[in-house]
Amino acid sequence: MPDILIALFLGLVEGLTEFIPVSSTGHLLLIGHFLGFETTGNTFEVLIQLGAIIAILSVYSAKLWQLAVDLPRDAKARHFVLGVLVAFLPAMVIGALAHDFIKTVLFETPALICAMLILGGVALLAIDRRTVEPRYRDITDYPLSLCLKIGFFQCLAMVPGVSRSGATIAGALLMGTDKRSAAEFSFFLAMPTMAGAFAYDLFKNRDILGSDDLILIGVGFVAALIAGIVVVRSLLDIVSRYGFSPFAWWRIVVGTLGLLGLWLLG
Repeated sequence: MPDILIALFLGLVEGLTEFIPVSSTGHLLLIGHFLGFETTGNTFEVLIQLGAIIAILSVYSAKLWQLAVDLPRDAKARHFVLGVLVAFLPAMVIGALAHDFIKTVLFETPALICAMLILGGVALLAIDRRTVEPRYRDITDYPLSLCLKIGFFQCLAMVPGVSRSGATIAGALLMGTDKRSAAEFSFFLAMPTMAGAFAYDLFKNRDILGSDDLILIGVGFVAALIAGIVVVRSLLDIVSRYGFSPFAWWRIVVGTLGLLGLWLLG
Protein backbone atom coordinates (compact mmCIF):
# COMPACT_ATOMS: atom_id res chain seq x y z
CA MET A 1 0.00 0.00 0.00
CA PRO A 2 1.42 3.47 -0.88
CA ASP A 3 2.59 5.52 2.08
CA ILE A 4 0.15 8.33 1.24
CA LEU A 5 -2.82 5.96 1.64
CA ILE A 6 -1.39 4.58 4.87
CA ALA A 7 -1.00 8.15 6.16
CA LEU A 8 -4.64 8.86 5.26
CA PHE A 9 -5.81 5.72 7.02
CA LEU A 10 -3.70 6.41 10.11
CA GLY A 11 -5.02 9.97 10.24
CA LEU A 12 -8.57 8.64 10.35
CA VAL A 13 -7.56 6.20 13.09
CA GLU A 14 -5.97 9.06 15.07
CA GLY A 15 -9.10 11.20 14.88
CA LEU A 16 -11.41 8.33 15.73
CA THR A 17 -9.39 7.08 18.70
CA GLU A 18 -7.69 10.15 20.25
CA PHE A 19 -10.55 11.10 22.54
CA ILE A 20 -11.85 7.66 23.42
CA PRO A 21 -10.02 5.50 26.01
CA VAL A 22 -8.40 3.05 23.59
CA SER A 23 -4.95 4.64 22.98
CA SER A 24 -4.67 6.35 19.61
CA THR A 25 -0.86 6.14 19.72
CA GLY A 26 -1.00 2.43 20.48
CA HIS A 27 -3.28 1.87 17.48
CA LEU A 28 -1.09 3.96 15.17
CA LEU A 29 2.12 2.22 16.22
CA LEU A 30 0.65 -1.27 15.87
CA ILE A 31 -0.88 -0.56 12.46
CA GLY A 32 2.34 1.07 11.32
CA HIS A 33 4.33 -1.92 12.55
CA PHE A 34 2.26 -4.48 10.65
CA LEU A 35 2.11 -2.33 7.48
CA GLY A 36 5.82 -1.54 7.61
CA PHE A 37 5.15 2.21 7.83
CA GLU A 38 8.03 4.17 9.34
CA THR A 39 8.58 7.92 9.55
CA THR A 40 11.55 10.05 10.53
CA GLY A 41 12.01 10.05 14.29
CA ASN A 42 8.55 8.53 14.85
CA THR A 43 7.20 12.06 14.43
CA PHE A 44 4.13 11.22 12.35
CA GLU A 45 2.20 9.67 15.24
CA VAL A 46 2.71 12.79 17.38
CA LEU A 47 2.45 15.59 14.83
CA ILE A 48 -0.84 14.50 13.25
CA GLN A 49 -2.37 15.12 16.67
CA LEU A 50 -2.59 18.74 15.54
CA GLY A 51 -5.67 17.69 13.57
CA ALA A 52 -7.28 16.30 16.72
CA ILE A 53 -6.33 19.47 18.64
CA ILE A 54 -8.03 21.70 16.07
CA ALA A 55 -11.04 19.35 16.05
CA ILE A 56 -11.64 19.80 19.76
CA LEU A 57 -10.97 23.54 19.55
CA SER A 58 -13.57 23.90 16.80
CA VAL A 59 -16.23 21.90 18.65
CA TYR A 60 -15.61 23.73 21.94
CA SER A 61 -14.96 27.16 20.40
CA ALA A 62 -18.10 28.73 21.88
CA LYS A 63 -17.35 27.41 25.37
CA LEU A 64 -13.72 28.48 25.13
CA TRP A 65 -14.70 31.97 24.00
CA GLN A 66 -17.20 32.30 26.85
CA LEU A 67 -14.55 31.07 29.26
CA ALA A 68 -12.13 33.72 28.02
CA VAL A 69 -14.78 36.44 28.36
CA ASP A 70 -15.68 35.33 31.90
CA LEU A 71 -12.10 34.88 33.07
CA PRO A 72 -11.42 38.44 34.35
CA ARG A 73 -14.62 38.66 36.43
CA ASP A 74 -15.63 35.08 37.26
CA ALA A 75 -13.76 33.28 40.05
CA LYS A 76 -15.26 29.95 38.99
CA ALA A 77 -13.88 30.33 35.46
CA ARG A 78 -10.43 31.22 36.82
CA HIS A 79 -10.55 28.20 39.14
CA PHE A 80 -11.37 25.89 36.21
CA VAL A 81 -8.58 27.23 33.98
CA LEU A 82 -6.11 26.94 36.85
CA GLY A 83 -7.31 23.37 37.45
CA VAL A 84 -6.61 22.39 33.82
CA LEU A 85 -3.13 23.98 34.00
CA VAL A 86 -2.38 22.19 37.27
CA ALA A 87 -3.45 18.89 35.71
CA PHE A 88 -1.18 19.59 32.72
CA LEU A 89 1.96 20.24 34.79
CA PRO A 90 2.98 16.60 35.53
CA ALA A 91 2.84 15.64 31.84
CA MET A 92 4.77 18.76 30.84
CA VAL A 93 7.64 18.01 33.22
CA ILE A 94 7.80 14.21 32.96
CA GLY A 95 7.15 14.22 29.21
CA ALA A 96 10.07 16.57 28.54
CA LEU A 97 12.43 14.56 30.75
CA ALA A 98 11.43 11.16 29.33
CA HIS A 99 10.89 12.19 25.69
CA ASP A 100 13.84 10.38 24.15
CA PHE A 101 13.21 7.16 26.10
CA ILE A 102 9.55 7.18 25.10
CA LYS A 103 10.28 7.68 21.40
CA THR A 104 13.27 5.33 21.05
CA VAL A 105 12.29 2.51 23.42
CA LEU A 106 8.57 2.45 24.28
CA PHE A 107 7.42 3.40 20.76
CA GLU A 108 9.52 0.55 19.39
CA THR A 109 8.06 -2.21 21.58
CA PRO A 110 4.80 -3.47 20.02
CA ALA A 111 4.41 -6.36 22.48
CA LEU A 112 4.35 -3.83 25.34
CA ILE A 113 1.68 -1.83 23.51
CA CYS A 114 -0.52 -4.92 23.13
CA ALA A 115 -0.10 -5.81 26.80
CA MET A 116 -1.03 -2.28 27.88
CA LEU A 117 -4.12 -2.36 25.68
CA ILE A 118 -5.30 -5.57 27.33
CA LEU A 119 -4.45 -4.55 30.90
CA GLY A 120 -6.00 -1.13 30.40
CA GLY A 121 -9.16 -2.73 29.04
CA VAL A 122 -9.48 -5.00 32.06
CA ALA A 123 -8.92 -2.05 34.41
CA LEU A 124 -11.47 0.07 32.55
CA LEU A 125 -14.06 -2.70 32.79
CA ALA A 126 -13.56 -2.96 36.54
CA ILE A 127 -13.76 0.81 37.04
CA ASP A 128 -16.79 1.19 34.77
CA ARG A 129 -18.74 -1.40 36.76
CA ARG A 130 -18.23 0.34 40.11
CA THR A 131 -21.45 1.62 41.70
CA VAL A 132 -19.99 4.38 43.87
CA GLU A 133 -22.07 7.56 44.03
CA PRO A 134 -20.07 10.37 42.34
CA ARG A 135 -18.96 13.36 44.42
CA TYR A 136 -18.15 15.60 41.46
CA ARG A 137 -20.42 16.14 38.44
CA ASP A 138 -19.32 19.59 37.24
CA ILE A 139 -15.78 20.04 35.87
CA THR A 140 -15.71 23.66 37.03
CA ASP A 141 -16.06 22.43 40.64
CA TYR A 142 -13.12 20.01 40.56
CA PRO A 143 -10.73 20.84 43.45
CA LEU A 144 -7.15 21.68 42.44
CA SER A 145 -5.91 18.65 44.37
CA LEU A 146 -8.18 16.42 42.27
CA CYS A 147 -6.94 18.06 39.07
CA LEU A 148 -3.32 17.42 40.05
CA LYS A 149 -4.04 13.75 40.75
CA ILE A 150 -5.75 13.40 37.37
CA GLY A 151 -2.65 14.98 35.84
CA PHE A 152 -0.43 12.31 37.35
CA PHE A 153 -2.77 9.60 36.04
CA GLN A 154 -2.41 11.15 32.59
CA CYS A 155 1.34 10.53 32.77
CA LEU A 156 0.68 6.79 32.66
CA ALA A 157 -0.23 7.29 29.01
CA MET A 158 3.39 8.02 28.16
CA VAL A 159 3.55 4.25 27.84
CA PRO A 160 1.89 3.68 24.44
CA GLY A 161 -1.16 1.48 24.71
CA VAL A 162 -2.30 2.96 28.02
CA SER A 163 -4.33 5.84 26.48
CA ARG A 164 -4.21 9.46 27.54
CA SER A 165 -7.98 9.81 27.71
CA GLY A 166 -8.29 6.38 29.33
CA ALA A 167 -5.79 7.21 32.07
CA THR A 168 -7.36 10.60 32.85
CA ILE A 169 -10.90 9.24 32.80
CA ALA A 170 -10.02 6.21 34.95
CA GLY A 171 -8.18 8.41 37.44
CA ALA A 172 -11.09 10.84 37.63
CA LEU A 173 -13.62 8.03 38.16
CA LEU A 174 -11.51 6.45 40.90
CA MET A 175 -11.48 9.78 42.71
CA GLY A 176 -15.20 10.35 42.69
CA THR A 177 -16.29 12.01 39.44
CA ASP A 178 -19.17 10.91 37.25
CA LYS A 179 -18.53 9.46 33.77
CA ARG A 180 -19.67 12.42 31.69
CA SER A 181 -17.66 15.05 33.54
CA ALA A 182 -14.60 12.76 33.59
CA ALA A 183 -14.75 12.52 29.78
CA GLU A 184 -15.32 16.26 29.41
CA PHE A 185 -12.39 17.16 31.67
CA SER A 186 -10.26 14.82 29.57
CA PHE A 187 -11.25 16.88 26.51
CA PHE A 188 -10.11 20.13 28.08
CA LEU A 189 -6.91 18.60 29.45
CA ALA A 190 -6.14 17.27 25.97
CA MET A 191 -5.77 20.79 24.60
CA PRO A 192 -2.60 21.90 26.44
CA THR A 193 -1.23 18.35 26.66
CA MET A 194 -1.48 17.56 22.95
CA ALA A 195 -0.44 21.06 21.91
CA GLY A 196 2.62 20.80 24.16
CA ALA A 197 3.54 17.35 22.81
CA PHE A 198 3.14 18.60 19.24
CA ALA A 199 5.29 21.70 19.78
CA TYR A 200 8.03 19.85 21.68
CA ASP A 201 8.26 16.99 19.18
CA LEU A 202 8.32 19.40 16.24
CA PHE A 203 11.09 21.40 17.91
CA LYS A 204 13.15 18.28 18.67
CA ASN A 205 12.88 16.99 15.10
CA ARG A 206 12.84 20.25 13.15
CA ASP A 207 16.20 19.59 11.49
CA ILE A 208 15.52 16.05 10.27
CA LEU A 209 12.04 16.33 8.76
CA GLY A 210 11.98 16.34 4.97
CA SER A 211 9.35 17.35 2.44
CA ASP A 212 8.08 13.77 2.12
CA ASP A 213 7.57 13.62 5.90
CA LEU A 214 5.64 16.90 5.84
CA ILE A 215 3.35 15.68 3.05
CA LEU A 216 2.48 12.51 4.98
CA ILE A 217 1.94 14.51 8.16
CA GLY A 218 -0.31 16.95 6.28
CA VAL A 219 -2.48 14.14 4.91
CA GLY A 220 -2.73 12.54 8.36
CA PHE A 221 -3.55 15.92 9.91
CA VAL A 222 -6.53 16.57 7.62
CA ALA A 223 -7.93 13.07 8.15
CA ALA A 224 -7.49 13.34 11.94
CA LEU A 225 -9.26 16.72 11.96
CA ILE A 226 -12.35 15.43 10.14
CA ALA A 227 -12.63 12.21 12.15
CA GLY A 228 -11.91 14.01 15.43
CA ILE A 229 -14.79 16.44 14.96
CA VAL A 230 -17.21 13.52 14.53
CA VAL A 231 -15.97 11.80 17.70
CA VAL A 232 -15.91 14.89 19.94
CA ARG A 233 -19.47 15.81 18.95
CA SER A 234 -20.83 12.39 19.88
CA LEU A 235 -18.63 10.91 22.62
CA LEU A 236 -20.24 12.44 25.72
CA ASP A 237 -23.68 11.16 24.72
CA ILE A 238 -22.24 7.68 24.02
CA VAL A 239 -20.50 7.59 27.40
CA SER A 240 -23.64 8.74 29.21
CA ARG A 241 -25.66 5.97 27.56
CA TYR A 242 -23.24 3.03 27.41
CA GLY A 243 -20.39 3.84 29.80
CA PHE A 244 -16.84 2.76 28.94
CA SER A 245 -17.32 -1.00 28.62
CA PRO A 246 -17.48 -1.03 24.79
CA PHE A 247 -14.11 0.72 24.64
CA ALA A 248 -12.65 -1.65 27.23
CA TRP A 249 -13.65 -4.70 25.19
CA TRP A 250 -12.27 -3.09 22.03
CA ARG A 251 -8.91 -2.63 23.76
CA ILE A 252 -8.83 -6.26 24.86
CA VAL A 253 -9.69 -7.53 21.36
CA VAL A 254 -7.13 -5.29 19.61
CA GLY A 255 -4.40 -6.13 22.13
CA THR A 256 -5.06 -9.86 21.81
CA LEU A 257 -5.08 -9.73 18.00
CA GLY A 258 -1.87 -7.70 18.10
CA LEU A 259 -0.11 -10.29 20.26
CA LEU A 260 -1.37 -13.04 17.95
CA GLY A 261 -0.10 -11.12 14.93
CA LEU A 262 3.31 -10.60 16.52
CA TRP A 263 3.53 -14.31 17.34
CA LEU A 264 2.58 -15.34 13.80
CA LEU A 265 4.31 -12.62 11.78
CA GLY A 266 6.96 -11.17 14.04
